[in-house]
Amino acid sequence: MSPTSETAHGGRRLVIVESPAKAKTIKGYLGPGYVVEASVGHIRDLPNGAAEVPEKYTGEVRRLGVDVEHDFQPIYVVNADKKAQVRKLKELLAESDELYLATDEDREGEAIAWHLQEVLRPKVPVHRMVFHEITKDAIRAAVANPRELNKRMVDAQETRRILDRLYGYEVSPVLWKKVMRGLSAGRVQSVATRLVVERERERIAFRSAEYWDLTGTFSTGRAGDASDPSSLVARLNAVDGRRVAQGRDFGPDGRLKSDQVLHLDEANARALAAALENASFSVRSVESKPYRRSPYAPFRTTTLQQEASRKLGFGAKSTMQVAQKLYENGFITYMRTDSTTLSDTAVSAARAQVTQLYGASYLPDRPRTYAGKVKNAQEAHEAIRPSGDRFRTPAETGLTGDQFKLYELIWKRTVASQMKDAVGNSVTVKIGGRSSDGRDAEFSASGKTITFHGFMKAYVEGADDPNAELDDRERRLPQVAEGDALSAEELSVDGHATKPPARYTEASLVKELEEREIGRPSTYASIIGTILDRGYVFKKGTALVPSFLSFAVVNLLETHFGRLVDYDFTAKMEDDLDRIAQGEAQAVPWLRRFYFGEGDDHNAGVASGAGNGDGDHLGGLKELVTDLGAIDAREISSFPVGDGIMLRVGRYGPYVERGEKDEEGHQRADVPEDLAPDELTVEYAEELLAKPSGDFELGADPESGHQIVAKDGRYGPYVTEILPDGTPKTGKNAVKPRTASLFKSMSLDTVTLADALKLMSLPRVVGTDAEGVEITAQNGRYGPYLKKGTDSRSLETEDQLFNITLDEALAIYAQPKQRGRAAAKPPLKELGTDPVSERPVVVKDGRFGPYVTDGETNATLRTDDSVEAITPERGYELLAEKRAKGPAKKTAKKAAKKAPAKKAPAKKATTAKKAAAKTTTAKTAAKKTTAKKTAAKSAASSASASASASAKSGE
Repeated sequence: MSPTSETAHGGRRLVIVESPAKAKTIKGYLGPGYVVEASVGHIRDLPNGAAEVPEKYTGEVRRLGVDVEHDFQPIYVVNADKKAQVRKLKELLAESDELYLATDEDREGEAIAWHLQEVLRPKVPVHRMVFHEITKDAIRAAVANPRELNKRMVDAQETRRILDRLYGYEVSPVLWKKVMRGLSAGRVQSVATRLVVERERERIAFRSAEYWDLTGTFSTGRAGDASDPSSLVARLNAVDGRRVAQGRDFGPDGRLKSDQVLHLDEANARALAAALENASFSVRSVESKPYRRSPYAPFRTTTLQQEASRKLGFGAKSTMQVAQKLYENGFITYMRTDSTTLSDTAVSAARAQVTQLYGASYLPDRPRTYAGKVKNAQEAHEAIRPSGDRFRTPAETGLTGDQFKLYELIWKRTVASQMKDAVGNSVTVKIGGRSSDGRDAEFSASGKTITFHGFMKAYVEGADDPNAELDDRERRLPQVAEGDALSAEELSVDGHATKPPARYTEASLVKELEEREIGRPSTYASIIGTILDRGYVFKKGTALVPSFLSFAVVNLLETHFGRLVDYDFTAKMEDDLDRIAQGEAQAVPWLRRFYFGEGDDHNAGVASGAGNGDGDHLGGLKELVTDLGAIDAREISSFPVGDGIMLRVGRYGPYVERGEKDEEGHQRADVPEDLAPDELTVEYAEELLAKPSGDFELGADPESGHQIVAKDGRYGPYVTEILPDGTPKTGKNAVKPRTASLFKSMSLDTVTLADALKLMSLPRVVGTDAEGVEITAQNGRYGPYLKKGTDSRSLETEDQLFNITLDEALAIYAQPKQRGRAAAKPPLKELGTDPVSERPVVVKDGRFGPYVTDGETNATLRTDDSVEAITPERGYELLAEKRAKGPAKKTAKKAAKKAPAKKAPAKKATTAKKAAAKTTTAKTAAKKTTAKKTAAKSAASSASASASASAKSGE
């Protein structure tokens, strides 16, 4: 039956989708006989802590949320923040005659549909409604052609969820005990972290090599034009038949890989250039080959993330947020897909636009098809493309900002995928000459001309390497023939140095994970988000830099958990999980082998191989995490820097140390948390150790008699008083020591007792205004300021805190209050033009610290960013992230004010993790004084809640 108004006569149908935005769009395509409501994601999951587990379960089941002794039966609970929504769905179902479960057509969506069916327990017919684009025709077709729930997909998702829970809840506590509280481990996140750490290790071990060569500008002696230049630039290729060494010829140790190449140093290169100064040159060979480039396949999830990063400066998370909005509002097909396949309808739409926009000469005779490159891809979906049977051009969509940019990218890529190849010619010209000392020098130049641009008229793929040449770049060479004489207009001597391997960016890490077949492509954005949020990785520009903390974590996992972070082992686990999804393997025996190490020798390899052969040869995960005696916490968190200096990762951050504590000559200094590990050289470590450290006793306060000391804290140097023993520190009568930050002009080794007492005297009463309101001078987090009631005004310098007079203060208050804390200041740095807004981006100093802005969108710099180091790409990325989430928050705020009761569930949904963590912490704290049994239960709850952050993310 087609979903028209006539369906109302057949009863009422309840359609459940995941998100309110999706529900709103679909509702417009269905008749009045349909009610469309959102589940707001998962309504049921494994418990977030022991406190959520029903009382009938005890022991390990309460801690894990999985009954490992009874076929790994999961314990599901309705999320606390979803109970109101479940109640609403049940009420709607009670008034309905049919139920349509319209969640996404992937494992996660199938699992949500199954949980809905299990919780709602419908007594009416249930249909599984699937679609991969939200258009009128697609939705109506989905209603008319429902299917049954795919239990195999549900089982596959459940197996992954259980596996990730066991991994996260068993391995994370090891990190808490041996490295630091609050850390997490995950099946894919730990391997992704290891990749980033290994790249940094390569950079640390890297030794640069210097090499020189020559570049010549050679003239044909005739006038040139755009199609036939008069000169060409060629690089020295060989001397006396021996190839000149280039960067690729050196290993990471700075040495040549082969002695067959000629390594020129500066002196030899300059001598050769001088000897070639008056040489005669001629063309030795001209080699021409046809050039052909085929279109790129339509986007799948990972290639979209990579291109959005390269072209738009979006992070993986931002890309998926924008794509989600485009999908839910009916502009593109489903954005979590491994497929590069286009439906016949989509191919027809793309080919029609090729003819319409570029002409029939750009349309191939037959439609192009693309084979999937992803192993075990979920081919139920199409590639990511514009929705509908006629593609809207970007101008026709009415979209703006980030959504417009991403739609345009998807549209161009899809249309280009159905266009003809680009063709042309590539040419290599070799030029030879003999030096005055008899040496034969050969130069080489390469060119490329494109005679028919084909698909490149619509789209050209970006590159991860900013110095890489894009596909549509032409290099025209003069039309020369073998034997033609050339004159050298200029010979330049060029010095080069090999560079360490580039750090991963989000785009290149996604590419690496996919190529290694680690994890599922649809989860990469959340995995990268997790390792950033956990502090394992931070960003410098677009580069992903591992923290020292991640070095300690990866060191522990590699040393004591062997193949659990092995790339091939993790990829094999992914294969096993896919075999379970396809019905070729059983979930419970596989989980048993992984966890307990049981089974025959052939199959036990999955679990029993989890040790690394270094005294860690135990059978399954359970045994691996039980015997922790061999793990030396200090050893796994210590790394030699050189000259007797060790880098250690402590519970309060990284530090360098020379010698042992309490021994003569012992030195210790904190290391900046945003320091890239490859920048910690012996020289820099010596600088840190040479800086003053510890407490500086300044003397006693004449009035109180308390000792005053200067310290270096996490947020900078400060002065404080030492209160006498016995002074209450908690409760009603608690006394807090006076504390004050040092001015920017002060330092620990020069601050005096008088300075300290002066600083701790703040705030200073400047006087009162005509109405008797007191005006004070205060030093705040964002600088010095005046305060009169609730009216604050910025001061220009810290010295004004002590010398500003009442008249000067009143004069400041007599001025109209400016928006913000001060008048507009000149930008701290100019970054260039934003690729999205096409407006100039600058770094400014604001009330809450430095921020980037394009005049429309502002984004505060993160902890890991600095004004000096921020790159244009990082600035564009921060703006892109802000745009992706900014408007949604503003709308939510307004809605909350108008109808707080309705907004409450959605608010809880977006803060579920945080709320759960806070609740658990509060409960744990409240139960500290209770009986042992209760305390144990609380501790288990706290442990479970902390570990769940890793497992909850899926991998």
